[in-house]
Amino acid sequence: MNVLATLRPPGDAWEELGGVEVGRLTPRDDVDVLIVANEPVDLDWFPALRLIANYSVGFDRIDVDACRRRGVAVSNTPGVLDAAVADLTLGLLLAVRRRIAEGDAAVRAGRWEQGWSASPFLGREVSGSVLGIVGYGRIGKAVARRAAGFDFEVLHTRETPLDELLARADVVTLHVPLKAETTGLISRAGLGLMRDGSTLLNTARGAVVDEDALVDELESGRISAGLDVFVHEPHVPDRLRGLPNVVLTPHIASATYETRAAMTRVVVDNVLAFRRGEELPSRVV
Repeated sequence: MNVLATLRPPGDAWEELGGVEVGRLTPRDDVDVLIVANEPVDLDWFPALRLIANYSVGFDRIDVDACRRRGVAVSNTPGVLDAAVADLTLGLLLAVRRRIAEGDAAVRAGRWEQGWSASPFLGREVSGSVLGIVGYGRIGKAVARRAAGFDFEVLHTRETPLDELLARADVVTLHVPLKAETTGLISRAGLGLMRDGSTLLNTARGAVVDEDALVDELESGRISAGLDVFVHEPHVPDRLRGLPNVVLTPHIASATYETRAAMTRVVVDNVLAFRRGEELPSRVV
């Protein structure tokens, strides 16, 4: 069985596969298994392909319908990155609401000229505020458990309509997969419902939000944001880069050594199960 991977992920589990070729996606007629990180795959390039083992929980860039029609199995890596994504969500929340990144930049640039009592970096309260969670799956619930330590009032979209949640929350955090029905879910109108001084956090997918509308709101200064994902990664809109009321990170929500190694373990388990003719542990199609 020939396996081609577009990356060499961390973790000792990788060695169990043995003989994996690492390289770019180019037309090949000898590849049985592809390991990719949520990358588009041209099935016509790989006539012998039987499995795409996706090194990601999200698979929005893989045409699963085409794979189903061709009889190509697809697996992903659910369940092992919930804690890391939830942790980064709370990190972004604190960084934005308490203006940590702004303060760090000021100190490094030698612009701290006043004592603490005259600080220009007044932030927004975290403890006791209202947190709205859009998408209440494994990651959304992990965020809610952490929010309990800050005495948040938690709203989520399984119980609260989206428009009401947007209007009531001090902080809105997004944890939905990117599908046709979630593309642009947070629209210009939805952003307009958010309270003055509120914060939007996105560690899901960039296209869940109308990015142009979000930038307009951020430029107005009415709301703030913490963004780990963008519509056209790795491109980040130039208008975002200079704004003081947004914290930007380069899609690192699952980027801990432990989590990425655990994701590798899931990928390897799927490939080994496929090799043995067994059911895939985390089959998508």
